[in-house]
Amino acid sequence: MIVNRLAQSITAFVLTAAIARNLGAEAIGQYLLAYSYYFIFVGIASQGLKILFTRELAREPQKTSVYLMSGTCLQLIFSLLSYGALVIVVFLLPYSSKTSTLCYIMGLTIIPFALSNVTEAIFQAKEKMHLIAIATVPVYVLRLIIMIWAIQLKYGIESLGGILFCSETLILVIEWILITQLVKIQWQIDKDFVWNTIKTARTFFAIEAIAVVSSRIEILILSLLGNEFLVGLFGAILQLLQPFLIIANSITVAMFPRLSKVVEQGREKQQQITESFIEILLTMGLPLFLGLLFFGKNLLIFIYDSSFAQGSLALSISAISLLLLPFTRTLCSLLVANHFEMVNLRELVITTTLGGLVGVVLVSRYQLVGAAIMALLMTILAFSQYLYFTYTLLFPLNLWRVIRRPAIISTLMLLVFLILKKIDLDFSLTLIVATSFYILFVIFLSIHTLGGIHVIREKIVKIKMKF
Repeated sequence: MIVNRLAQSITAFVLTAAIARNLGAEAIGQYLLAYSYYFIFVGIASQGLKILFTRELAREPQKTSVYLMSGTCLQLIFSLLSYGALVIVVFLLPYSSKTSTLCYIMGLTIIPFALSNVTEAIFQAKEKMHLIAIATVPVYVLRLIIMIWAIQLKYGIESLGGILFCSETLILVIEWILITQLVKIQWQIDKDFVWNTIKTARTFFAIEAIAVVSSRIEILILSLLGNEFLVGLFGAILQLLQPFLIIANSITVAMFPRLSKVVEQGREKQQQITESFIEILLTMGLPLFLGLLFFGKNLLIFIYDSSFAQGSLALSISAISLLLLPFTRTLCSLLVANHFEMVNLRELVITTTLGGLVGVVLVSRYQLVGAAIMALLMTILAFSQYLYFTYTLLFPLNLWRVIRRPAIISTLMLLVFLILKKIDLDFSLTLIVATSFYILFVIFLSIHTLGGIHVIREKIVKIKMKF
């Protein structure tokens, strides 16, 4: 899952930089706005079913063939309805004809992407996530190459939407070829299953609908109260946080089937898994936060160009969320695994409503910085609620055990950042040095945690003797 998500993140990051460098901030704003509408409506159409199917199939794998055919039929209906809703919404909003056309073209991708979510739910439930990477990673790379080629040949921004649709259709075809090797297909639709799934998935649909709107609400408000140029700047900032978000989402997605299985084993086992994953994410998020505080402006100029430097303050504000996202991502999955979906729904309603109302005021007054503050406030609201409900409904977290090792690595990285800031190297060299030290610190701390190099050597020898 990490390979798949990283490939998706890296290709999206490179594409964003290519559009920004060749076509400017306004063009990247148009692309990201169209992608946001696609992301929102495909999330509404498909993510609720994907989570439900993954959880239920992890427990009842014998029903896989029913979920595949009947679930695909249900997903097709929802995706067509969702695309129709996208067209209506975009038509009614005051966007330029170029932006609206891009939204219509890119929105078609809802259909193949939503259908592929059914096959991916089966792969995840069977813990065969490597098949998702096999189907997606080569297509992501090919898509990036074709998109950059189209940009260089001065094709319109609309062509990128068409390429995205074709690539997701190809992924769907590949995943169906792979799924036929795992599942005996029964070419019939179970109407009772379809109806029962709709009733069961209502909460999941509501959760995902609000979640996807919540994740893109800053861009939507900026597009309506600002312009596509500001959307481009804010989108560039979000892209710098995407590598961490992709890894965090990948880890929690991979963790979800296991959490669902250990629910019956007791809360002590769940607590152990939950704290381990929060610690892993904090080990990445905390040093990245410090790095963006020290070198965020340099990174914006290095990746894009000098016109994006004005987004440095907004980037620093947005980076604070990296301290809280490891908790919100992990605890969200934990609550769903324990059938507390209503808690997630309540959190999303409160966070999105309050965040949206405050965001309108902040964005109208402070524009880009207001959007960054809005995003941070929403993250704080989500963190507070997830932590409270985890403590009251499940178990308290051992925070010292969670933050001890991430704090050690971050303290060491702080010293590295201070030295690098003092000697003022070329930024590319600064990036290489900082990354190298981070990797070394993680390796040394991992070796110490496992008992030292001699203990690791003994374990390797024992493993070799078994084979």
